[in-house]
Amino acid sequence: MLVIIAGSLTRVRLWELAPGAAEAVAPRMTFGEDALAFATRYETDGEVMFVTALGSRLSLLDVVAAWRDDDVRILTFEERFGTQTPSQQREGNARAMVSSKQIAEFVALTRLGIESEFVYGDVVIDEVVCEEAPDPQSACKQLAIGDTIVTFDGRPTPILPALIEVVTVRSPGDVVPVGVRREGSDDVVTLNIKLIASPDDSQRTIIGIMPRDTRTVKTPFEVGIDTDSIGGPSAGLAFTLALIDELSKGSLTGNVKVAVTGTIDGDESVGAVGAVPQKAVAARDSGAKLFLVPAGQSADDIALARRIGGARMRVETVGTLQDALDILRGIGGDPLPDATTND
Repeated sequence: MLVIIAGSLTRVRLWELAPGAAEAVAPRMTFGEDALAFATRYETDGEVMFVTALGSRLSLLDVVAAWRDDDVRILTFEERFGTQTPSQQREGNARAMVSSKQIAEFVALTRLGIESEFVYGDVVIDEVVCEEAPDPQSACKQLAIGDTIVTFDGRPTPILPALIEVVTVRSPGDVVPVGVRREGSDDVVTLNIKLIASPDDSQRTIIGIMPRDTRTVKTPFEVGIDTDSIGGPSAGLAFTLALIDELSKGSLTGNVKVAVTGTIDGDESVGAVGAVPQKAVAARDSGAKLFLVPAGQSADDIALARRIGGARMRVETVGTLQDALDILRGIGGDPLPDATTND
């Protein structure tokens, strides 16, 4: 007995990647009091669910149990957090969740004919891009996560499009003065940054950063989605579909329980996410009859999700919002009308 207690209390530097839960989005939604001036909220018999995976630190006893569970992966610190600290990852996931809600609002309301627009924020660094042997003047060596770029070669860059415009006309190897406001400071320092070629396209010049998504969405009414402490962008498509379903007549899902995972972008494209096999287990166990996953997932992820779903749950891949709408229409979902008060 003492051995079991000791094992349960002994923490090791290993983490789980395990099935979480599939939860309906609709009950988590709230709308501002002025929403009825622009749209009607409808009841539906279907259900759009977002899906989570667990990633808690393990005890010695947990590790033994996890090794015996085919649905659980055991991760090292590096596999769980990469080059980030746990606090950096938590903060990043929290920001990504906020961003996914904002983008979902924009995409869903635009689809319904309700005017919405993105408002760009500051150019904040979310990640630095490092070459194999970084130059001492590179962004990799001089910039940090959380820094804000305010000028480039003396020109103000208050938003990302302005920065892209002035960077794209330069060449890799150019050394350019960049005005930077360090996180937590109001002062601007000027650093001479050596530009590099994009790792994905040697003909494209970049500073050597990945910007944080600081966009906000301007909509005619407020939409709230309560996600507790859940983080990350993987529920974006689920939020989009659930919002469309709430503000359109009939049932978007054909009265079927549908689980969904995948990011959503402003152009309606759906992006790949992590832990798809674990999410497939959670979706299947929730009673979902259909599980929508990003087309950009690996072939192994998709094949394993389909094996997990078996005869109980159909698994389909989607690359865009329209792909998802077409599949839902095919299972009996109602066509998408205009939800504005002018219909």
